[in-house]
Amino acid sequence: MNILLRTGVVALLMAASGTALADNNFGIGMKAGTLGIGIEATWRPLPYLDLRLGANAYDYDDTLSEAGIDYDASLTLETYYATANFKFPLSPFRITAGIYSNGNELNLASTNTGIVTIGGMDYTAAEIGTVSSTTSFSNTAPYFGFGFDFTLMNKIGLNLDFGVLWQDEPIVTMTSTGLLANDPAFLAELESERQELEDELSNFKAWPVISIGFVYNFF
Repeated sequence: MNILLRTGVVALLMAASGTALADNNFGIGMKAGTLGIGIEATWRPLPYLDLRLGANAYDYDDTLSEAGIDYDASLTLETYYATANFKFPLSPFRITAGIYSNGNELNLASTNTGIVTIGGMDYTAAEIGTVSSTTSFSNTAPYFGFGFDFTLMNKIGLNLDFGVLWQDEPIVTMTSTGLLANDPAFLAELESERQELEDELSNFKAWPVISIGFVYNFF
């Protein structure tokens, strides 16, 4: 389903960009927000309804500390989506529902060089090596929100979106490259660390979506 959705998004974006000049129901735009930077194609089959397909992506690097471990963190945002937008008469207000192919992912790599506490035990840097973690979410995520569409000079549109992408519970993996990487007692403590991190990241199962977009309308 995710491959089909992604293929459909790309195909419609290409088709829309190629046929929009000949059809007054299409618009092509760019957007930026909490899901990254994206491109979006809009088709309006009815005055009160439009359908949108798009893609968002962005990579963000930072450092953070979780449960006593310092990490280099890399957040990869990657989503493809299809939404239906229901407009209210004589108003810029609309409500939006849709489905996302969700590739959002958080990767962590520990940077500690001294004594590190994992679970309830202290370990040296050599014993733990590099602790790596990957956090992913459900591949398919529903979206619900609302927005406002404004038109400037009959051609340029300004879109504002506010909503929630339901990513479901995080899926967290954690591994170590140190001397104790295969030690059962250490692995039990590492599992405790993984569960603690998973609990911390559970807040991101509901990803807030805020974006601003500009679209060129061919009508």
